Parts: sequence; structure tokens; C-alpha cells
Amino acid sequence: MAKYRCTVCNYIFDEDKEGFKFSELPDNWRCPVCNSPKGTFVLLSEELKEVRVGESTVSDILVQQMAEWGVKYVFGIPGTSSLGVVDAIRKNEGMEYIQVRHEQTAAFMASAYGKLTGHIAACLTVAGPGATNLATGLYDASLDHSPVLAITGMVKRQLIGPGSFQEIDQYSFFEPMTVFNKTIMSEDQTVSLVTLAIKHAILDGGVSHLGIPNDVQKLPYMAEIIPFEGSFPNKAISQPMFLIMKAAQVINQAERPVIIAGFGAMGQGENLLELAEKISAPIVTTFRGKGVIDEENELYVGSHGTIGSTASAKLVESSDLLIVIGSSFSDMTQIPEKRTVQIDIDPMMIARKYPVEVGLFGNSAELIPQLVDLVQEKNRDNYLDEIKKLKKEWIDLLEEEADSSKKPLRPQYIIKVLNHKVAEDAIITLDVGENGWWFGRNFWMRQTQKMLMSGYLASMGFGLPAAIAAQIVYPDRQVVCIIGDGGFAMVMADFLTAVKYELPIKVFLFNNRQLGMIMQEQMVEGYPNWQTDLYNCDFAEYAKNCGGIGIRVTEPDKLPGAVDEALLSNKPVIVDIETDPRRFL
Repeated sequence: MAKYRCTVCNYIFDEDKEGFKFSELPDNWRCPVCNSPKGTFVLLSEELKEVRVGESTVSDILVQQMAEWGVKYVFGIPGTSSLGVVDAIRKNEGMEYIQVRHEQTAAFMASAYGKLTGHIAACLTVAGPGATNLATGLYDASLDHSPVLAITGMVKRQLIGPGSFQEIDQYSFFEPMTVFNKTIMSEDQTVSLVTLAIKHAILDGGVSHLGIPNDVQKLPYMAEIIPFEGSFPNKAISQPMFLIMKAAQVINQAERPVIIAGFGAMGQGENLLELAEKISAPIVTTFRGKGVIDEENELYVGSHGTIGSTASAKLVESSDLLIVIGSSFSDMTQIPEKRTVQIDIDPMMIARKYPVEVGLFGNSAELIPQLVDLVQEKNRDNYLDEIKKLKKEWIDLLEEEADSSKKPLRPQYIIKVLNHKVAEDAIITLDVGENGWWFGRNFWMRQTQKMLMSGYLASMGFGLPAAIAAQIVYPDRQVVCIIGDGGFAMVMADFLTAVKYELPIKVFLFNNRQLGMIMQEQMVEGYPNWQTDLYNCDFAEYAKNCGGIGIRVTEPDKLPGAVDEALLSNKPVIVDIETDPRRFL
């Protein structure tokens, strides 16, 4: 029997205690503590292989403790200084090891797993170059507050210091990017350090790193495994009623309120919509907040910021109150200084850029329903008519841009076709560059879809590893990767990983033979276009050589059929689409 953890409040559903399986619960079942939907629960532990006295090592106990606390996947490449841990994973039935072709991919996959599930995965590699190759993916996790456990092998303890083969100062290397960073120097530290590492990563929202010298991994060791249940605090945080009443009073006084929902509001679509309907307010999202509600809903008016809609920009500019929920106030989101009611689970995000009228530190799952109960119902027919008109103007503009007759294919047209054909519960992974810009601006997400991206680090190369991780977690859901030729080429070796593990990801590659975003930035800043053109292989043939499906599209009228073929395939697919790097032309 298994245990499942609510990623919102840490409530544990124990099948042994309940007497029936989690899968037998109806789809509309909700957490009895925080009322979150069934989909917020993640598998915590299954029956684990027993470690017998006399056969157990530090690595065995480390891995068993990780599995008990819900680490189900480890991404990495085996090597000399990590073989003890690798073998312990091999012997443990509660954990799955995914071999990749580059350590950066392993770290990106672990970061994507955390963003997708709210729980923790691990990446494992060797000392020296293996450790340094993790850096980009771990910084992505760090900046986007995704829980990740990084484990690196080290040289033997007696060799640390003199400058041994593949030895670097791993502690100092990982310190800037981690919320917890320790080295296991003796067997008695094993359980305490791995549990602290997982706890910090989940609660602090970031990367924990454990370095393990090669000889320590193989030391004989037995220890009692600490259960997850009873080890974590409940995250159903609220605020004193007088503060919530003050926020409601400020909202009641507003004539033109606008709700801005960020990534921290994910899973609260129904509550957000109930609040918006009660006070007659539009809903705007950040880029990472796309999909928090169905974007076809009449109260949704687009994202705000650099990829934002004209409707959201005008409504935010003319608002007299912003209700900001789960947003980090990124400079790319461009939230202006106005009277603001703010909700955030991270107290450091409250009033991050400017003072707010009321700052509510807590879980939006707790606070939004309380606000809904306290605010006054407002019927603003003129305001609603204005919202409807501005949204229609924006949609008409997008339709006008999506010209299906031009060659090379226009990105707006590609996104329009995908918008109509991608599954309503698809997981969509984005890479950084022109492809992501067009998606953010032109794609209309459903609440049942999920989107993964590299937010604050904005790293090229994230899209493909994220798609692989998503397909592993959700084998029965459609996973779509939208990526440019520049980003794909950085990680293209790991398309082989998707083929190896029979993961039918769908890669839609915007091939403009340019670093398109950089080309645009050179133009905006008055520089001549230089060194942005790319020399590419035939990506469709590459997919076939890897054992996947490759489709090349050069004609606009062939795109819908190519998309259908890709989405119906049970193999990994690359759809290599010849597109134009020039905006709006």
C-alpha cells in the first residue's frame, strides 16, 4: 500500500490506514485539510525493498531514506565517484533511475519535475565535470523555487585537498545556488543530512546539494529510516481575520479592480474565477501564470508584460486597484506601482517592488476563499462591456496576424494551428527565444493544461528535458515541446533519451536558422545583425536516425496534417517547421 502527500498542505493519505487505494477516490475528491483537488497529491512511498543486516551501506540507507520521503526519480549519468549510490538505486524497488546524455539535462529534468508536481526529484553525477555540468539546470531550479536534490560523488576523503584527479571545491561551487549544501563525511550523518536536504528543498523552494566521498558511499551502515509522516509542517497558512477584512474593505472601495495571477496561484482557478465574478473584475496572468484559468473565459484578458496583450495593458493601466496573487513582480511582467492587495506564500515577495495597501502572507488556497466570502458583490455592467470589447480587439488582432498563406510559415500561424489541435489536458514545455514569445502572446491555454518554462533564468535548452520529465511523470498525457532551432541544438543529444525510454514526446521545432530573439534585440538597440545566423542539420532526418519520427514542413497547407500525424504517433517526434524570424512581416 502507498502514501500520497498533498503538495499544498502536506496532508498524508495513507492507504494502509484508510483501508482502500487512493486511485479508488472519485476525481472530485478534495483534501480534507486544505480542500485542494485530488490532482495536487503526489505519490510519497511504496513498499520498499528491505535492506538486510550485513549487506547495507551508507548508499543503501541514503537511497532508502530518499525513497521513503518520496524521491521516486533520479536523473543522471553513472561514473567512478558515484558508483556506490548508483548501485544502491539499482537495488531499490522504490526508485527509478533515468540515464541521460548530459548532466545539464539531468538538472533541467529535476527542475521541471519540481515545477510540474511540487515535489522533489534528484539528479546524480560524479565529481568535477559532472558536478559543474549541473549548474545551469540547478540555477534554473533555484531562481524558479523548484525543489531539487542534487547528489554528487567526490574523491575519497584522504584525497580531498591536495588536488586529486577530478577534484574541485564542490562545497564552494554549489553554495551560491543552494538552500542546503553539505558533505556526508561519516556514516552517522547519512539519515540526518539527507532528510534535512529534502526538507529544505521542499519548504524553502530550491536546490539542496549533498556531496558524498567515494569511500563513504561504501561504508557498512545500518540505521532506522525516518518516516515522512510527522516530519513536515502543514502549509495551509492563513492570516488574522482583521487583515483579511482590511483587504476586503480595500477591494470593496475599488471601482476598476484587476486581478493579476502568477505561478503561485496555480490550482486556484475556480477560486480566482469566483472572486472575479463576484467583484466584476478582469483576470490577467503573468507568463508563468498562463493556464491558471481557461483563457477563453470572458473575464480573462491575456498576460501582462513583454508578451502581454493590449487588453491587459490597457486595463491594468486604467485600474484603481491591483489584486496580485502569487507573482514575483518580475521586471518582464511589468506590474506598475498602484494601490495593491497582495497574496503570497513567500513573505519576501510581499511589497517586493513597492509598498502595498494590504499584504497577506499565506497560502492562496486558504486566503482567496476567505476574501470571496467577505467582499461585496458588484455589478459593473459598463466595466464588463469594456473588458469584453478590449478582449475582442485583441483576439481580432491575433487572427489578422495568423496569415496561413505566407512562406516561410509565420510563427503566429503555427501557434494558431497548435492551439486548435493540442489536447485539452496536454503538458506544454517551452524553450526560451522567439518560439516562447509567440506562445505566450498567441496561445490560449485551458485550465486542464500545464505549461513548463525556464522563468527567471530564461535558459535556452530547457524545453526538451522538461518534455522528457513530463512524459515520465504523466505517461498517458500528451506532452508537447515548443522549441527553436537554437535551443534544441544545445540539448539535442537527449532526444535519444526519449527514444530509449519510449517516451512519445512531440517536439515542434521553429526552424528559422537564426537566434531570432537576439536578432530582434540587435535591431532594437541599433546594432547591425551579426553572428545570429545558424548552420543547421536536417532535424527531421536526425529524429529518424535516432529511432524516432521526423516530419519536415515547408508549406503552410501541410502544417495541419503534419501536426495531426505527430500528435497521433506513439513514438518521439520532431516536426521541423521552416519559419520566419522577422516579426509581423
